[in-house]
Amino acid sequence: MKIDAQKLTDTYKLSNGLEIPVIGFGTFESKDGEEAYNSTLWALEAGYRHIDTAAAYGNEESVGRAIKDSGVARDDLFVTTKLWNDSHSYDKAKAALEASLSKLGLNYVDLYLIHWPNPKSVRNELGVDGWKEANAGAWKYMEEAYEAGLVKSIGVSNFLPHHIEELKKTAKILPMVNQIRLTPSDAQEELTKYNTENNILNEAYSPLERNGFNDNDVVEKIAADHNKTVQQVLLRWSLERGFLPLPKSTHKEYIESNTQVFDFELTDEDHRELDKLKGAAGQHSDPDNTNF
Repeated sequence: MKIDAQKLTDTYKLSNGLEIPVIGFGTFESKDGEEAYNSTLWALEAGYRHIDTAAAYGNEESVGRAIKDSGVARDDLFVTTKLWNDSHSYDKAKAALEASLSKLGLNYVDLYLIHWPNPKSVRNELGVDGWKEANAGAWKYMEEAYEAGLVKSIGVSNFLPHHIEELKKTAKILPMVNQIRLTPSDAQEELTKYNTENNILNEAYSPLERNGFNDNDVVEKIAADHNKTVQQVLLRWSLERGFLPLPKSTHKEYIESNTQVFDFELTDEDHRELDKLKGAAGQHSDPDNTNF
């Protein structure tokens, strides 16, 4: 299936007109220190210009140091971080963004997301419907940060339609991105359709399913047919669905290999076979019943 993007620096356009590179480099579970620093630096050297981190990852300082040391101009980068579950209020969100910017060593981030819609701590403190008030408060500050230029776009992660519909009741600015788990094992068709219909970009975290497809005969055959790796096939699948994948690796050769997805196309039969893999490598957590 043909796609418009032909290289890492090609972009999607968000609802506010901001351009976002079609593949981002993920840093989930990259340990703070040399691991997160080196992997981010290798990604930038390999041509990535979109870096995704989060307060909860605990590696913002190392990611920021790599960004600085890379020598890549700030205007050429797209940097995302996220509001963690302990900061769902106006005042806490303000302090959280200030802390993230300080750790990253940046004056602004390109995208700021609410990481989860209904944290356990909010349910314990405010009750079963407390997430509504908590998200509204955090979002109000995020809108102000957007208007002040501290963030260039705002969005959510792991939100389902009912979470976004509730947010709409008080929001002046609607989410521009929903970062969710997306793979052939967990395509979340209804949610991605809802996001698209509401002009919200679908970002795919864990697009490689933490290598959960490495021993899958279907994906391995498709990879062999195209003389590609399993990981390259999964990333191509994501792009051909109109998603924005965020592959993560701490190995230089894999980081580089994951960029090589613009020189082949999956066939209709490939897609049909991949569609049969629902549940084959796990599915997303219910965001209203998390234990964190």
